Amino acid sequence: MQQFQVSISIPIPEDSILIKKVEFEELKNQSLTGVYWNMRDLEFRTKRKSEWIKEHILYPSRFRKILDSETGGFVFYPKKKGQTWAFQANKMAAFLDKYFQQIFS
Repeated sequence: MQQFQVSISIPIPEDSILIKKVEFEELKNQSLTGVYWNMRDLEFRTKRKSEWIKEHILYPSRFRKILDSETGGFVFYPKKKGQTWAFQANKMAAFLDKYFQQIFS
């Protein structure tokens, strides 16, 4: 059997770089570390209104036990009027990815 060894050049545009997928995921997660979302941010990310988010994500008990900061989660649930929702961005983004099918089905 014959074999050929071929060398090719693939140009990378000046405004681009190649990195390993693992490094990319780490960088993506780091960009949300220490960042907090409010309800408007979550509405923007999910493309849903706050009423829908509350009904389908925040208040169902199967999710609330994971999310609520009082039980070790990463979402602050307002306890009285005037308080605002707070979400740890990196953990909320990971939660939305992990439970996408359950949330949107």
